[in-house]
Amino acid sequence: MGFTVFLGNLPTWVTADDIKQWLTAEDLVADSIKVIRNHETQESKGFAFVEAPTADEMQAIIRRFDRAPLEDRLLRANPAQPPKGKSGPGQAEAKAGQQRPDRKKRGGRGREQAPRSAFANELAKVL
Repeated sequence: MGFTVFLGNLPTWVTADDIKQWLTAEDLVADSIKVIRNHETQESKGFAFVEAPTADEMQAIIRRFDRAPLEDRLLRANPAQPPKGKSGPGQAEAKAGQQRPDRKKRGGRGREQAPRSAFANELAKVL
């Protein structure tokens, strides 16, 4: 995840350019900003990921924007977490070794994994 900040509770009108302007006004730096949108409607889902160049910059962004008021809401900013269900490097091998010996493997059809959408691929790049 690097130095990625999760910025949540955003109004749906907020764009990456808005966030960039807010950061610039506070003398904060981001390598990239990704506002997460509904892939069908393109409406913001109310959160974004901000990639900071350093851990110190990430902490400065969090301090500035966590619980900052915007309209009738308080923003949330904290270190981004990996998506649930995703294994990091080496975790898949560790989990494979943890299978209970008394359980039989279930047979199944050799289903192919569905290809990821373009949105999922873009999100994976950001994260």
